[in-house]
Amino acid sequence: MRYRLLGDTGLKVSEICLGAMTFGSKAGPRTVPGADEAESLNVIARFLDQGGNFIDTADGYAHGRSEEILGKALAGRRDSVVLATKGFFPTGSGPNDKGLTRKHLFQAAEASLKRLATDYIDLYQVHCFDSRTPLEETISALNDLVRQGKVRYIGCSNFSGWQLAKALGVSAGRGYERFECLQPQYSLVVRSADRELLPLCRSEKIGVIAWSPLAGGFLTGKYKAGEPAPPVSRLGESDPAARFFVERFLTPRSFDILRELESAAQSLGKSLAQTALAWTLAVPGMTAVIIGARNLRQLDDNLGAGGWDFPRELWQKLDQASAVPLEYPQDFQSWIDPLLHGDLAL
Repeated sequence: MRYRLLGDTGLKVSEICLGAMTFGSKAGPRTVPGADEAESLNVIARFLDQGGNFIDTADGYAHGRSEEILGKALAGRRDSVVLATKGFFPTGSGPNDKGLTRKHLFQAAEASLKRLATDYIDLYQVHCFDSRTPLEETISALNDLVRQGKVRYIGCSNFSGWQLAKALGVSAGRGYERFECLQPQYSLVVRSADRELLPLCRSEKIGVIAWSPLAGGFLTGKYKAGEPAPPVSRLGESDPAARFFVERFLTPRSFDILRELESAAQSLGKSLAQTALAWTLAVPGMTAVIIGARNLRQLDDNLGAGGWDFPRELWQKLDQASAVPLEYPQDFQSWIDPLLHGDLAL
């Protein structure tokens, strides 16, 4: 296992982060079928024994059960782990039991600490942007959690470029803690973050940990064009949220990318999952990829993505096959920049 610095901090995290969304979960609204407690504990133990030290969860995963399982698993070895969790989604039926208000964030963080059986959270992330709460209130609350010693670093997930940039400005202007990490959806078939988010993170030295780097299992090759989905898959489950998540990937473009991935994996002698994860790890500015494993077999395969370097020419071939088209103003800037600086004749 190799380790990387998280953003502009001295914190070292394993380049493969264990995602705990499936721990203790059953198929239902906003959940996917996962592993029971016993299997989850086995997966966590194997990950830690293999050198992994970075685990990501959220208070909404399995309605809190994921955090409870992690609390049991990390007993006696808590300080050797960089533990990340998130708050935002509803934790109750009340009007203030959701979002990024000071009230909800304080309550959510305290509840997570209890379920995780720990005194502190290494990386506390807001799970999504809250359009109803001023960013100043949210970041002030997160800053206070750090000052109280309950949180070490803060991060965000599912933010747009302008939202992250504004948050950084609020932190800088008021002397608050800043987001040191962004958790975006990113994979060979979901690369919209290339337009604004990743350039911003590289410029400001913000760590990036990609969620769904296998595109909901699509990049493992389990889905075939024109064929029924396997019964044990998100498309094979009855949960409409899980089906919607994967169905977005079943496009001609995605299957073209999958064919390129299959060719690359064959050249490398790696599995499709290992190749897709390793490609994402080689993206400039990427800190870690979040893997989700229902069992030890999936975990062991995914762990094979770490510890080696993707051949540059092969990486570039996949990069070109999956690149998102530039849009204004990026396309205009990419055209005018070499003209302005004399790389091309006017």
